[in-house]
Amino acid sequence: MRNRAIPPLFIASSLTLSVQFAFAGVNAQGNTVTQNDIEHIRVDGHHSAIHQHAHGLSEEALSSALAATSDSADLLRTLPGIHINAAGGLSGLPAIRGLADDRLRIQTDGMDLIASCPNHMNPPLSYLAPSALADVTVFATVTPVSQGGDSIGGTISTLRKRPELVAAGEETAISGNIGGYWRSNNQAQGLHANMSVASDTWGLLYSGNISQADNYRASAAFKNTTTTGRPNHSLRLDEVGSSAYKTQNHSLALRYQHQADEVDLQLNQQHMPYQLYPNQRMDLLDNDQFSVNAAWSRQTDWGHIKTRMYQENVDHYMNFGDDKQFYYGTLATMGMPCSPIRFMGDAEGTCAAGMPMFSESVLRAATTDAEWTRSDTDTLRFGAGAQFYTLDDYWTASGGGMGPGTFENIDNGRRNRLFLYAEREHRLTSAIYANYGIRAEHIALSTGAVQGYATGENAPGMQYMQAQQFNAGSRDDNQFNVDVTAALSVVISNELTAEAGVSRKVRSPNLYEKYTWSSWMMAASMNNTVGDGNGYVGNAGLQAETAYSIATSLTWQPKNSDVTLTASPYFTYIEDYIDATAANAMWQPGQFNVLTYENQTARLYGVDLSAHYHYNNPQFGRFSFASSVSITHAKNTETGSGLYQTLPFHGDVVVSHVSGPWHTELNWEFAAAKTDISVVRNEVKTAGYGLLGMQTGYVTEQFRVDIGVKNLLDKFYYDPTAGTYTGQGMTMALNGIPFGIAVPGMGRNAYISSTVYF
Repeated sequence: MRNRAIPPLFIASSLTLSVQFAFAGVNAQGNTVTQNDIEHIRVDGHHSAIHQHAHGLSEEALSSALAATSDSADLLRTLPGIHINAAGGLSGLPAIRGLADDRLRIQTDGMDLIASCPNHMNPPLSYLAPSALADVTVFATVTPVSQGGDSIGGTISTLRKRPELVAAGEETAISGNIGGYWRSNNQAQGLHANMSVASDTWGLLYSGNISQADNYRASAAFKNTTTTGRPNHSLRLDEVGSSAYKTQNHSLALRYQHQADEVDLQLNQQHMPYQLYPNQRMDLLDNDQFSVNAAWSRQTDWGHIKTRMYQENVDHYMNFGDDKQFYYGTLATMGMPCSPIRFMGDAEGTCAAGMPMFSESVLRAATTDAEWTRSDTDTLRFGAGAQFYTLDDYWTASGGGMGPGTFENIDNGRRNRLFLYAEREHRLTSAIYANYGIRAEHIALSTGAVQGYATGENAPGMQYMQAQQFNAGSRDDNQFNVDVTAALSVVISNELTAEAGVSRKVRSPNLYEKYTWSSWMMAASMNNTVGDGNGYVGNAGLQAETAYSIATSLTWQPKNSDVTLTASPYFTYIEDYIDATAANAMWQPGQFNVLTYENQTARLYGVDLSAHYHYNNPQFGRFSFASSVSITHAKNTETGSGLYQTLPFHGDVVVSHVSGPWHTELNWEFAAAKTDISVVRNEVKTAGYGLLGMQTGYVTEQFRVDIGVKNLLDKFYYDPTAGTYTGQGMTMALNGIPFGIAVPGMGRNAYISSTVYF
């Protein structure tokens, strides 16, 4: 079959973000920027003393960040406990305290989107351009049940810009901005625009962007071959193959407000012609997404209610990009083009032209959330919803052993959710606040019968036999999950605040973990969501992961001081953690292998430390210092191995200065050597590093210009969580490319951006 109101926070493990990622506190005394330039955005909801670590959000820092990145996930990397697992240039995967991807709830404008790709090339944040972003809220480890569900690591909730209505009685207003950027290392360039027309009852906002980039270069040679498997096409030894991209995103938002009622309607569209991947064997060569998001809300005497309905359609296509061998077979010597296509068994030989892979999905959902404000110190929240997701993942015939039929990786896969929750937040005493709740979910997973490229018993890779075994087995599962969370915030003194929380959270496996079925090396290597170069086979018997967590935090703000110090330790134990094991007896160290998923157990613990200091001088402006460090230890307690993509000890130091229209920042990012690795995945160890960067900007009411340099000293380093380099060569063959090369980080990269406001 082919288918074409954030609650107040919680504990110190919740961090509210915005664009003020790099320039914390830039709206200083003496700054000439007006409110038109810096718009502070607050999270909707009841704000209380338990919301200690929710920060005011400023669009100023987002504007400055547009110069340096095109990936919205990248904006999160400066937060304690959060890092980005690099993938494509637009699709980084956020990780919170060692847990990433589907272990997090990543929400965009109230929509819970799902990656529809066997390599997770289209994660939720890849549809949201930084230029359209208005607000991000991050809940780490212990998450209120109203913000959790089907996740164990935390929640990232994002909001696009909304139409801003004018004051009652004012005339209809037109406003907006247009900007662009250029970056030196990979010749990245792009344009973005936001245009709004609004009255006192309705508003219309268009947001759009286009971005493209070539391959980036490391600071030194990191490989010993220039060949790509494409005749007359080679790469420099310092060039990171398959790191180019091109995309465009468009969003149209309508807002209507009448007395206590408000209606929002969003139409969002993405067309991505290509996004190449240095840590995957395939490349994204077309991704088209369209979503409709409608919401109604009402303010009442007793509180607030919101109902939302949305639908998303995704058409995704993968094949080998320009830096990877395209032609295979006995007639394609050294990757030379061959014609016509010939299949295995042809007396004249074989000729395969690429490997077309298609993913098509439809997501439909409806949710209702209600907030009952019983008093200024007591709030109840209730919610319920349903989500229905359908996926078809299939690979059409292309020659050689890939044919003559279509390989059905997942056929009519379904992952449907029903959920409800209840939560209470209230003040126990003048100094103690509590938040606790329970959430129940039912997740139904299923898939149809499948087949390989060939339906004969002599089909390569035992695909016929394995398809028959899979079809005869259980292909339906119903999982009932319960989340429970409780947290306290205690004001110990005027200078000291403590927060603590405990939680039980559950995540069911995704369709690729559960229902991919072939251990054929070529087919399995195309199913990989983590970028380690191995092949993966699903496990229909997988159970849901259950995480038991405790997180605490202590914040000290000395009286009559602009200093803030925070320490946030945490501990998580996970039953039925979905990890990798060898799929057969052919596993060997020092090479790529075929793995499968198994429920095991895991333990993670660590601490996040942060410090902030601000100093205002009437003559010289405002100086700010911010620093954070994070330590995470993560183990599979059954094997003793480290968990994959766990970032070692790391942190950053940021010194910034604002004087009049000038905004300047100097930053240092560092990480220790990565030696605690996932053994079964043959994860690559990496050395420690430190990177220096700087940026300065000039901001007025009419325009802004930002210039800067990342990796100022051109330091060579390997990204500890970017996976294994598979960006060029004969990637269809499991061990047809060199093993053991980590993906290097980008070398020196100068950039400039400008934005005009009207």
